[in-house]
Amino acid sequence: MYTISFFSQKSKVEIDTSANIVYNRKTFIHREGAIVIRIIENRRALHRIPELDRDLHETAAYLRAELEGLGCTLFSPMEGSVCAFFDFGAESAIAFRADMDALPIEEKSGAPYASRHPGRMHACGHDGHMAILLELARRLSKRKRRNRNILLVFQPAEEASGGAKEICDSGIFTKYNTEAIFGLHLWPGLEKGKIFSKPGEMMSRSAELDVDIFGKSAHIGRSWEGNDAMEAACGFLQRAYELERSVPKDVRRLLKFGKLQSGTVRNAISAHTRMEGGLRAFSDEVFFGLRSRLFEIAEEVEKEFGCTVKVHTSNGYPAIHNPPELYEKVSQIAPFEYLPEPSMTTEDFSWYQRYIPGMFFFLGLGENPALHSDNFDFDES
Repeated sequence: MYTISFFSQKSKVEIDTSANIVYNRKTFIHREGAIVIRIIENRRALHRIPELDRDLHETAAYLRAELEGLGCTLFSPMEGSVCAFFDFGAESAIAFRADMDALPIEEKSGAPYASRHPGRMHACGHDGHMAILLELARRLSKRKRRNRNILLVFQPAEEASGGAKEICDSGIFTKYNTEAIFGLHLWPGLEKGKIFSKPGEMMSRSAELDVDIFGKSAHIGRSWEGNDAMEAACGFLQRAYELERSVPKDVRRLLKFGKLQSGTVRNAISAHTRMEGGLRAFSDEVFFGLRSRLFEIAEEVEKEFGCTVKVHTSNGYPAIHNPPELYEKVSQIAPFEYLPEPSMTTEDFSWYQRYIPGMFFFLGLGENPALHSDNFDFDES
């Protein structure tokens, strides 16, 4: 096994020959090899320039440079985005989406194509998503006729403020009479190289929970003179977990706290406790029902312990539900594996499904560093 180097005007890519790619100085002998080299070149170039939220100037410029000359119309319906419309003269269109933004993580992968931007990293595979969509654009550029026009959506702010909703609100799906949209996410833990999906519940609605409890400090020898924020937090936590357990076991949901900070010294009761956790569910009824009950618990704890309880949360992204009829239609023409269990993680692709039919897929990476880890990388073959 050895590596070979491929140079272009944009970047250098090294490919492991164990992937059975044959190189003969000027070009790859096999067409699939040429496709692989283009995708990997795109992915590594994008991996080097991670950017956050909507501030994606380098990323958008790179995508535009790759898309220009492919016979598509380029436009940007929101800050940081790039869209490519392939007009085949059809009455309607289907759309494909790739997310663009990275994470505020210092990369420690040690890869030769590691991030050039300190404190920023493509730790969630968005560089791979964009590379795949660029290859689709190249293939579309060779087609003269299709029964649908094609809209490619490179979307910012998936990791931050939910760029998908702003794309939807821009009106592009109405303008281009879009029938459906499709998205894909690289996914550790699933069989490498296989595509997975399922009808119905796919990914959960999720929101962060912050609970601040304010009491009054006093020496433990005179604790009756204070209001114990730590004790109040324990009361809140116990009731929150009882609330979660009250939901029927066959209803998927999650209400957990992973961080609690309280007090200053061992011999004084706490004046402030902060708890941080998360709420997740696949049903809006369950999600908002649990969230509403948390505010009621806060009022109960205030009265019982004499503390002030502040619950901070958000609506989060909606849950991803793949329409069964779209699932059946796609499965007949594009075979993929059935995903046995939905994921308790979240993705703003769900906003598209609130506007038009949409279907989401996972692409398996096998045993792989976790998403959002500082050493995330994957087998590009």
